[in-house]
This record gives sequence, C-alpha cells and structure tokens, in this order.
Amino acid sequence: MVPSFLSLRLSCLGLWASGLILVLGFLKLIRLLLRRQRLAKAMGNFPGPPTHWLFGHALEIQQTGSLDKVVSWAHQFPYAHPLWFGQFIGFLNIYEPDYAKAVYSRGGRGLLVLEGPKWFQHRKLLTPGFHYDVLKPYVALFAESTRVMLDKWEEKAQEGKSFDIFCDVGHMALNTLMKCTFGRGDTGLGHRDSSYYLAVSDLTLLMQQRLVSFHYHNDFIYWLTPHGRRFLRACQVAHDHTDQVIRERKAALQDEKVRKKIQNRRHLDFLDILLGARDEDDSKLSDADLRAEVDTFMFEGHDTTTSGISWFLYCMALYPEHQHRCREEVREILGDQDSFQWDDLGKMTYLTMCIKESFRLYPPVPQVYRQLSKPVTFVDGRSLPAGSLISMHIYALHRNSAVWPDPEVFDPLRFSTENTSKRHPFAFMPFSAGPRNCIGQQFAMSEMKVVTAMCLLHFEFSLDPSRLPIKMLQLVLRSKNGIHLHLKPLGPGSGK
Repeated sequence: MVPSFLSLRLSCLGLWASGLILVLGFLKLIRLLLRRQRLAKAMGNFPGPPTHWLFGHALEIQQTGSLDKVVSWAHQFPYAHPLWFGQFIGFLNIYEPDYAKAVYSRGGRGLLVLEGPKWFQHRKLLTPGFHYDVLKPYVALFAESTRVMLDKWEEKAQEGKSFDIFCDVGHMALNTLMKCTFGRGDTGLGHRDSSYYLAVSDLTLLMQQRLVSFHYHNDFIYWLTPHGRRFLRACQVAHDHTDQVIRERKAALQDEKVRKKIQNRRHLDFLDILLGARDEDDSKLSDADLRAEVDTFMFEGHDTTTSGISWFLYCMALYPEHQHRCREEVREILGDQDSFQWDDLGKMTYLTMCIKESFRLYPPVPQVYRQLSKPVTFVDGRSLPAGSLISMHIYALHRNSAVWPDPEVFDPLRFSTENTSKRHPFAFMPFSAGPRNCIGQQFAMSEMKVVTAMCLLHFEFSLDPSRLPIKMLQLVLRSKNGIHLHLKPLGPGSGK
C-alpha cells in the first residue's frame, strides 16, 4: 500500500515537474518570438540578403570567404543590412562612414567590455600608461623579441622552402607583451606562459565559433557542450595565470628594496602602472579590475598585433616594389646606428603608409559589435531604437568603393597627409573610433614599425604561389592555411 502511494506521489510530482518545464519552455519561446518581432520591426527599413528559415545568415557567415561575401552584400545594399545568426539574434551590419559616425561618435555598449562610469574610470586610470614617455623604452623590448624571431627565421630560411610565419609572429608578440605587461625576462616563454598562449588562442577561436553558431547563444546549452566546457577551461587558465602574476608582484612590492628597485628601473611595465594608478579620490583598481584590464591588454594586444604584422609581410611579398621602397627608407633612417630609437619611428613615413594600407585591406579586427544605449537616427533618416545590436563590418567599410576608389588596389599614398585630410574621419577604423577607440593604438603602431622595419632589413619576402592564404575571421583576421612566405636572408650587416 505504502510503496504504491509513494509511487503515485512521485508520478504526480513528475507530471507537475514536466508541466512546469513545458510552461517555462513555452514562456521562453513566447519571449524569444516577441524579441524576434521587435528586432524584425526595428530593422524593417533596412533591406538585406535573403535569410534561411532556421539559420538566418549563419551558414554563409561560417563558410570560408564570408568576408568577401559581406563585401558583395555591401555593394548590393548601400549603408547597411540586417545580419541574422539564427532567427533570434539580429544585428544591423554597417559599413559606411556616416553610419559608423552615428554609432561610434557617442556612447554605446560594447558586447564584451565595460560600460558607463566604470568604463570611464578605468579609461582615465589607464591613459597615463600609454603616454609617450612610458612607450619610449618599449622600443628596446620590441627589438629584443624580434631578434629572437629573426634568428629562428634565419635557420628556417636556410632550407630554401616557404614556411608559415603566423605562429612565430604570435610567439614573438606574446613574448613582447609578457615583457611590457609583466616584466618578464629574455628566457622565452615558460610552461605557464605557453599554457596561457594556448588558452588565448583557444578563446579567440571559441568566441568566434559561438557567435556564428546560433544554437550556442543560450548559456545553459553552451556550457553543456564540449566547446562550452573547453571555453571555461581556457578562461580558467588565462585567469589563473594573470592572478598568479598579480599576487607575485604585490608580494614583491611589500619588500622595500624590491619596490625601490622597480621604481628606479629604466621603464615601468604595464602591471606596475596599473598597480600604481590612482584617481583624484585616491581610489585604485580592485584585484578583479586589475585582472580584467591585464587580460584585455594581453588578449587584444597579442592576437591583433600578430595578425597585423603577418598580413603586412604578406602585402610586402605581394608587392615587391613597395617592399623595396620601405626597406630603403628604413636603411636610410638607421644609418650607422646599431638599433632604432624612439625618434626614428616618426621618420618612417612610407613604411607607416604601407602599414596603414595593409590595415585597410586586412584589418586585424574585421568586425566589432555594439549595443545601442540610446536610439540613433542615421544620415538618411532611418533609425534604430535603444537596445538594438550593431555589427560594424570594418573589412567591408575599408573596401567600400564609394569611399575608396579601386578598393582592391594596394596604394599606400591613400594615407599621405593630403589624401587623409580629405577623407571622412570614420572611413578608416582599424583601431575602432570615437570615445571607445583602442587605447593601445600608439603602442601597437610603435611595435608594428619596429618589428616590420627589422624584418625588412634582414629578409626579402616573396610569395609561395602554391600556398596563398585563405582569409578567415576568428575575432582577428587569420588565414585558414597559414601565411606561407619565402624568406631570403639579405646577408651580414643588412640589419645592422
């Protein structure tokens, strides 16, 4: 009697639970449908490419060549078009300077970053860390890491075969950031640092994969998948690494001798600057804030620089006449010196124009996302309400033929002072734009100049026609099959 009563009770509970799950599921579906309706209404004034009934544009975006697909859509739909990942996540994809200005010249919310007063406080505290006086000593650190990479390339070049430069540039960029951020020595990457490098690479891959896979947008579903669990493990490795370095540095600063030694160093690293940052109320960053800023600097500074340098060297191989002219300029600037000084970087006029033109054709971050905190009305009278999602397609903006004549042609003179002054300020956005532009852009440009100048002094770069790169968006611009180049050493003394 009792067991059958318990069985009945359990059966009733099971039915109640099933009913509750069904009701909650139904309510969730209603909520999603209403959200879908609001999104569709908001973007109703913007015609766009046809969508799949279930996947939206996700399948086309996942395919290799999706970047150029969006460029073709940009020709078809001037200014902007809706971009759907599944049926419930919709962005307005923009690629026109006035549209970019309407969104980026004012406040907004980055999908993966701070917002409001906290963002403003952090930005204010961090700005002194990117002052020229802080950046000047980094030139020597950029050169140290680059020499290690060039020695490695010297050995590889002896084999007379092309090889993929992307991975070596990645290790060099990470090694540089380890020195500039954490004050690491020249011993190369330790086991913990190598694990961090792999974790950061994993995170960029997984974040892009999640964005374009509509069934991964739900947190509950995502964390149950192997990709979701891998994402959490990679986050843990990255956070543990940063936490440990912060703990070690804080402990070291308790020792007065160590503190004085650090303060008297030739340069402060990024972590020292963060630990010493104070606002007018004498408030400083918490440990959680410290970790977030260090992770952001490492995450954004290493992969983007890797992409920028690798694609620039590809452009130099593709256009030997520009490679030759850059090399001659660099040789003339270096003269009888053994190494570059800070003041030399400002003299690299033609190299800088070539770097910017490579950024135009191959932007390190081809697409960024924002959420509108306020309604926006665009230059043509169309508008979007607050809360709408925006995709700024920098790759398509930089190849917009209404802004850039002959957009596929590599022409560094687009960035002469005269031509730049005539162009819309939001036509070129490799470091984003407006109040939330990249705070580290001066750091990145300085590193780019030192690294690329040294590379051109040591090697002549040429293409491997059998292994041309296949562009792939993975938060940063990568190549599906690597960037394979032939390197010809230029002999003793060529790099001083």
